[in-house]
Amino acid sequence: MTPYRRQVRQPILLAVVAFVLGSLSACTTADNTPSASRATPAADALLDPRSFRGASEAQPAATTPPVSIRDAPQLPATVTDHGGATVTITDISRLLALDIYGTLANTVVGLGLGENLVGRTASNTSADLSSLPLVTQNGHGLNSEAVLALQPTVVLTDMSIGPREVHDQLRASGVAVVVLDSTRSLSSVGRQITAVAHALGVDAAGEELATRTQQEVDSAKHEITAMIPADPHQRMRMAFLYTRGTGGVFFALGSGTGATDLIEALGGGDAASGIGIVGIKPASSEAVLNLNPELILTMTNGLASTGGLDGLMRRPGVSDTIAGQNRRVVHMNDGQILAFGPQTGAILRSLATAIYAPTTLEP
Repeated sequence: MTPYRRQVRQPILLAVVAFVLGSLSACTTADNTPSASRATPAADALLDPRSFRGASEAQPAATTPPVSIRDAPQLPATVTDHGGATVTITDISRLLALDIYGTLANTVVGLGLGENLVGRTASNTSADLSSLPLVTQNGHGLNSEAVLALQPTVVLTDMSIGPREVHDQLRASGVAVVVLDSTRSLSSVGRQITAVAHALGVDAAGEELATRTQQEVDSAKHEITAMIPADPHQRMRMAFLYTRGTGGVFFALGSGTGATDLIEALGGGDAASGIGIVGIKPASSEAVLNLNPELILTMTNGLASTGGLDGLMRRPGVSDTIAGQNRRVVHMNDGQILAFGPQTGAILRSLATAIYAPTTLEP
């Protein structure tokens, strides 16, 4: 077996973003191979994941390919959105799909309507979307003037981005605004895709994209199963920590945030939900020590903003955990790691490779 090389990576200099308290954006990478095309390694080619020391980066998932169905949208489409509003869509020629995760715009691309998008959030930095004008302020705040300047015919959004007053202003200006469910989890992926498709009058494309995405997720989970111990008690204890800057923005993500779903799909045990953490809780020194993860998951931009791996280790309590002692951190593109959209299968594969078969470790 070829030994894994240890290399020192320079800190990734990226735009300021955040999850819940900020926006999400994509990271840059020297590896241009789409992660969706790389299969996870066979189990007999793996080392003990507890033997690794250092940080590894999960490579970004490739751009979502559009579905094969390209029928003309069936309009008008009338929907009752997640907020209870009845909305009739008659024109989808100028779309905005805005959420903190970047999921909605990627879904529109997967439905074959990417050319209809006229703007983006800071989370949408893939090559096919990065040239579109931004409509967000400070990463996660919608700017109504910037939105209206693009003359959208439809705005797809959710409550992860706002404020709500902007949604109301857009409706008052005559824009069709559809508020979708903000939930992000493995079980929500298909529902989110078909909800977007129904609002845009492309139900058949939505069914194809949802089916394809589920097949990719199932395939990724099958491959990951071969990489992890059969005994659940032997699986790595992981925690998703959100950090931003060097101040007090430091949180543990528990059940209900998508972090538990992600960790369990990767074959780990979620340390946060295991001690009863629900939602997002401050990661105090005591809380971090109670978590005592063997591996920390986090976002690439957040890690860079806190001073890289060394900066994270300076956070109270982190260096005293098992993960801290081994500096074992896996990070990924902020706009993908918790997106739970059409790229979910590729994201799981990429993270699993960074956890169980890293080719580069930052000491």
